[in-house]
Amino acid sequence: MRTRPLIALSTMAAAAVLLVGCTGVEGSTGDDAESTSGDLCSATIASGPAAESVTVDGDFGTASTASFELEQQVDEAQRTVLTEGDGEEIADGDYVQYALSAFDGDSGERLGDAGYTEGELLPVELTADVPMGQLIGCATVGSRLSIVFPTTDDAAAQYYVLDVLDVVPTAAWGEPQEPTAGMPAVTLDDDGAPSVEIPDADAPTEVQISVLKEGDGIEVGEGDTTLLQYHGVSWNSGEVFDSSWENGAPISSEGNGYVPGFVQALEGQKVGSQVLVVIPPAEAYGEGEINDDDLTGQTLVFVIDILATMHPAAS
Repeated sequence: MRTRPLIALSTMAAAAVLLVGCTGVEGSTGDDAESTSGDLCSATIASGPAAESVTVDGDFGTASTASFELEQQVDEAQRTVLTEGDGEEIADGDYVQYALSAFDGDSGERLGDAGYTEGELLPVELTADVPMGQLIGCATVGSRLSIVFPTTDDAAAQYYVLDVLDVVPTAAWGEPQEPTAGMPAVTLDDDGAPSVEIPDADAPTEVQISVLKEGDGIEVGEGDTTLLQYHGVSWNSGEVFDSSWENGAPISSEGNGYVPGFVQALEGQKVGSQVLVVIPPAEAYGEGEINDDDLTGQTLVFVIDILATMHPAAS
């Protein structure tokens, strides 16, 4: 990797940074391509003897123990499939839920585990030009991978066991609920993208929340970082002012750093849910004369699809 992996995983968040926050992967791709802009299969880093020699004791989906020859000199990143899952093959652009365990290459010491408990890691979007895409590649759901990062002048090689848990939908999948009278009407296209019709009525003066689909996942907690889709419409004009659907990808903001009414709509909801919220100016971008440029004074309507959530790391 172009930046050195962390030497220890003291928190679950550190594990996420370790693999997602890197800028690249040292080592050849599966076909020795000069560029990683192609598909996931061709961008996957090559296997090697260090990764192939790892044996794992423990079931898929649990934090297991890895055994390997200690104090090996590893010159480049390696990745191999230890067991192949029978789920769908990952495609470019998929959001993948994963879990991992990390081990020191000299001592064999366990450095940390992450993702085996719900709410520890967010799914990651896999593309051919990002490190996680090159590491997981086009593996199938249910696969267990062996990944080895190279030895450096300052640190031993590091060994990872990574379980490919699931592909997360990019639209809410929960059970449809009866709409709430007086709330804006929401319709969905074939991909799940919403459109909103504002009722011919005065805007409410308090936050109003309606669950359109109820998911079956864990609840969003205070201080979580949530992966979501959203579609924002001004009650005052009926116009769309922002939409992750139109922007092309779900979003997350550390600690759910959104306006208060938006955060209120998220907390306590289950992953997989779709939530409709109407937010008056006091809980949005402030009171004052209605301003088309910065949303001051406007009542906002959001349709929010909750795709995943990550709880704050324990201090």
